[in-house]
Amino acid sequence: MGVGTFVKETLPQRAPRFSRGFDMPLLVAVVALIVFGLVMLYSASWDFSRAAYDGDAMFMFNRQLMWLGLGSAAAVFLAFFDYHRWRKLVVPAMAFTVLMLIVVLFMSEIRFNAKRAILAGSVQPSELAKLVSILYLAVWLYAKREFLKDISLGLIPLGVILGVVGGLIYQQPDLSAAATVLMLGGLLFFLAGGDLTQIGGLLLIAVAAAWLVVSISPTGQERVADFIAGIKDPLQASYHVRRSFEAIVNGGWFGVGIGKSLSKVTGLPVPPTDSIFAVVVEELGWFGAVGLIGLYGFLVWRGLVIARRAPDMLGTLLASGLAIWIGMEALINMAVMVGLLPFAGNALPFVSAGGSNLVTTLAALGILFNISRQKSEAILSDEEWRSYGAVVNLRWWDGRRRVSRARRSRSVEE
Repeated sequence: MGVGTFVKETLPQRAPRFSRGFDMPLLVAVVALIVFGLVMLYSASWDFSRAAYDGDAMFMFNRQLMWLGLGSAAAVFLAFFDYHRWRKLVVPAMAFTVLMLIVVLFMSEIRFNAKRAILAGSVQPSELAKLVSILYLAVWLYAKREFLKDISLGLIPLGVILGVVGGLIYQQPDLSAAATVLMLGGLLFFLAGGDLTQIGGLLLIAVAAAWLVVSISPTGQERVADFIAGIKDPLQASYHVRRSFEAIVNGGWFGVGIGKSLSKVTGLPVPPTDSIFAVVVEELGWFGAVGLIGLYGFLVWRGLVIARRAPDMLGTLLASGLAIWIGMEALINMAVMVGLLPFAGNALPFVSAGGSNLVTTLAALGILFNISRQKSEAILSDEEWRSYGAVVNLRWWDGRRRVSRARRSRSVEE
């Protein structure tokens, strides 16, 4: 029996401890995105807010500041809240989220031909559902990691979970949020070590479900038709995308300057929310847009670094899911504005006006910071190390187990 094996079998399991500071590169990126978002929101919302809120040009900006304060408080709290405690909280959190999604369906409040919000449009449960779904699925997949290859214990229960949440969101209707939840579920299943055959089957089911939704949904049919027409000829794209093209072309390489966008006052739909990326490109040009994209890419990269350094597989799944979710939201919003995806209502994180998205995004970052602060003294089982090594390397270098051996050695040395 080797020394390493003897130590691993005799040392007791010890709880994680907070022995690292915050991930400072991630913190700098988040602060930069928040400042950038506030500047662009102020520019994009001035005229729209004055027209929509009885002449109060600062209404949307002031509300965003309020939500920023609430989201920052949530982020600070969650940064010091041990993420392992979510194992006991995710079930009531998911139950509350499902209840809120059901409540929305019975509300009479309709905005933009959809029932998505409560409390005078201030809260969108679908945004909360994205965050809670990641938490719930990460905990569930971690608990069931030894049974994921069993369809009856892995894929089928996962499909039921995603189907309930996605179905309730679709009924609002919010097609993009429902699709986001399903994609995140499939991604986490993949990272947790799900069988590739099952993942292929899941993808086929998802494609079939998407086709069915588009076939029976007038909204889905219209968006896909506009998207296909725009791909063939940009002049035949939807009005929203055509106005976005106009703003982007007007911005050129260096933009017209902050506050000087013309499209936001001449018919660009909802410039402070869905269309704010078009305002960014018009006022700051492609250089500004590339800088913003770089900030999002840096945030996702730091999230994946945190996932790689997480003390256990649960932290890896959470950090990966949360980071990729934020990047996915940004990617979808920007791709829609340049006609590369069918129209979707995803907000641009940190930049678009909207309290629900800002608070949930900051809460997700609080959890990321908590994972980055923790260092485990526990020595995990061989099976978990194998799964963990696969996840850390994003399933591409399963055979190396470089991180597994290195982390086990560090634990023994301590």
